[in-house]
Amino acid sequence: MAPRTNSDGNPWNRETKDKFEGKDRSEFLDPCQEAAARSIRCLHRNGGDRTLCSDYFQAYRDCKKAWIEKRKTDKKGGGLFS
Repeated sequence: MAPRTNSDGNPWNRETKDKFEGKDRSEFLDPCQEAAARSIRCLHRNGGDRTLCSDYFQAYRDCKKAWIEKRKTDKKGGGLFS
């Protein structure tokens, strides 16, 4: 199950942060997995035509960017969950 995003669409919330920090080093956690899965489903539905799925790809890129920026802010001590 993918972690929920905040009301502003930010995937880095308290639940995600706790899961990320509590996981083993060998585990992989991607709070943007739902956006990635939607991209893949779109490709399958459209026979691999990437042009029809550009909105899904952009949503994934936006999610990843928001997650990385929020993690950087949290590491510097200025984040909401510090």
